[in-house]
Amino acid sequence: LVEQSMGLNPFERAVFAFCNRRRTRMKLLLFDRSGFVLILKALTEDKFRWPRRQEAVVSLDAEQLHWLLDGIDLDAMVRHPVRQYEFVG
Repeated sequence: LVEQSMGLNPFERAVFAFCNRRRTRMKLLLFDRSGFVLILKALTEDKFRWPRRQEAVVSLDAEQLHWLLDGIDLDAMVRHPVRQYEFVG
């Protein structure tokens, strides 16, 4: 699925997350140099708040992945913008 549908390399240093249609189960797939690791988190009472994006593949940082696993709606989160300063004034 990672290679054929998403067009990505499953051997990259990345965690690939998948959610079922009911949003009650999330699978995480990663390669750890000696084989693949598959982690399943299943919710019995709640649902994951999966990001609503038009793109099939969305890149998240580690913090956002933790938020997703904790049930936080990423679309509702608003951060301060990243600033690039060239000198201290």
